[in-house]
Amino acid sequence: MTTTGEEHTAAGTGPWWWVRWRGAVLDAGLALASAAECGGEGVRFAHDAGLPVPIGVVFGVIAGSMLLVRRKWPIAVVLVSIAITPAQMGFLMGLVGLYTLAASELPRRITAALAAMSFAGMLIVTFVRTHQGVMSGDVTMGDWFVPFASITTAIGMTAPPVLLGLYMGARRRLMESLRERADSLERELQLLAERAEERAEWARNEERTRIAREMHDVVAHRVSLMVVHAAALQAIARKDPEKAVKNAALVGDMGRQALTELREMLGVLRTGSGSDARVAFSSSASASAASVASTAAVPLAAVGAAAAVAASRAADGSGAGPGAGGVAEGPCLAELDELIGQSAAAGMVVALSVEGDVRAYAREIEQTAYRVVQEALTNVHKHAAGAKTYVRLAHRMSEIAMQVENECPPEVGSGSSVRLPSGGNGLLGMKERVAALGGAFVSGPTDAGGFRVSAVIPA
Repeated sequence: MTTTGEEHTAAGTGPWWWVRWRGAVLDAGLALASAAECGGEGVRFAHDAGLPVPIGVVFGVIAGSMLLVRRKWPIAVVLVSIAITPAQMGFLMGLVGLYTLAASELPRRITAALAAMSFAGMLIVTFVRTHQGVMSGDVTMGDWFVPFASITTAIGMTAPPVLLGLYMGARRRLMESLRERADSLERELQLLAERAEERAEWARNEERTRIAREMHDVVAHRVSLMVVHAAALQAIARKDPEKAVKNAALVGDMGRQALTELREMLGVLRTGSGSDARVAFSSSASASAASVASTAAVPLAAVGAAAAVAASRAADGSGAGPGAGGVAEGPCLAELDELIGQSAAAGMVVALSVEGDVRAYAREIEQTAYRVVQEALTNVHKHAAGAKTYVRLAHRMSEIAMQVENECPPEVGSGSSVRLPSGGNGLLGMKERVAALGGAFVSGPTDAGGFRVSAVIPA
C-alpha cells in the first residue's frame, strides 16, 4: 500500500487499506464529490460525442469514483484523470490524484513522468478548446491569449498539487524521523537509567562488602586478642596479681585500638555527625569493656581497678595510641611489629622475617598487606592456639609478597582452652582484598599439619 500522510501503526483501526476511519471517510467524501463533478460533466460529453445522456453520466460517475482508491493505487487514479481530460472532466480527481502521488513513497521519477503527462494533456486540451472558442467567436481575445491560457491552465492544474504533495510527503517523513529519534532517545535514556540503577546497586553492594570486611578485620583481631588475654587473666588472677594487672592493661590498650579504628570508619560513614557517633559508640565500647572484665571474674581489687581504669580510658579516648581521636589513613606495614608484638603478648610464638629493601607503597597496598597478616594471625589464635607461627615479608622489584604459616597446633589440653567463634569470612575477605589490587592469594593446609596463607600484590 502506498502511504500518503497517514501515520503508520502496527494494527490499523480503519477498513480495508485505510489505517484510520477518518481517512476512509475523507476519501469517500472526495470520491463522492468527484463522481458528482464527472457525472455533471458527462452530460456535455454525451452531447458532444452524440451519445445518450445516461451513458455519459454513468461513465462520469464511474470515472470520478476512482478517487476512492487514491491511497492504494495513486498511479491508476492519475492515469484515469489523464485519460478523461479530453472529455473535460475529472479536474478534482486530477488535482487530488497528483497530490496523493507526490506525497507517496513512490520513486520521484514516476511522479515526474505522470505529472509531465498530466501537464501535456491539460495543455493540449486547453489549447484546442481555447483555439476553437477563438475561431467560433466565443473568445474575442487576440492570438496571444490561446498559448497564454493553455500554459497557465496546465501549470495551475499540475504544479500546485505536485508541490504541495512533495512538501507534505517531506514533512511527514521528517516528523516520522523525529518521532523515531525521540523514541530511540527515550529507549536509550531508559536503558541508561536502568544501567545507572544497576551500577548504583553494585556500588552499594561493594560498599557494604567493604564495610563488612573492615569491621571484620578490626573487630575479629582485636576482640580475639582481648578474649585470649581475658582467659589468661582469669587463669592467673589468683596466682600472679601483678601479671594479671599487666594483662588487664593490655586488654584496655587493645580495646582503645579497636575503638580508634572503628571511630575512623564512623567518621567516613557518618560525615557531619561524627561527634554524636563517637559518643554513642564510646558508650557501647565502655559497656563491652565492662562485660569483658566481668567475664574474667577477677576477685582481686587491684586487678578490678586496673580493668576499670582501662575501660574508662577506652570510653573517653584518653591515653589512646597514635591517631586516637583523629581520622587516620588506616594501618600500614610499619605497624607490623606492633601487631606481632600483640600476638606474642597473648602467648603466641611468632617469628618475623623481612627480605628485600624496605620501601613505601601506596596506601591501599600497605593496608591490604597489613590486613592479610592480621587476619592470618587471628585465624591462628582461633584455630591453632599455641602453634608457632612464621610471618615472612618480601619486598621485590615490582611486587610485595607475604606469607603466614603456623606449625601443627599442640595436643588438646596443652594449649589454651579458649574457643573463639569463626564467621567463615576471613579467608574470603583476604582473597577479595588481594584480588581487588590485581594480586594472587593462596591458602591451605601444609603437609606438616599446619596452615599457610600466601599473597602477592603488585607494587
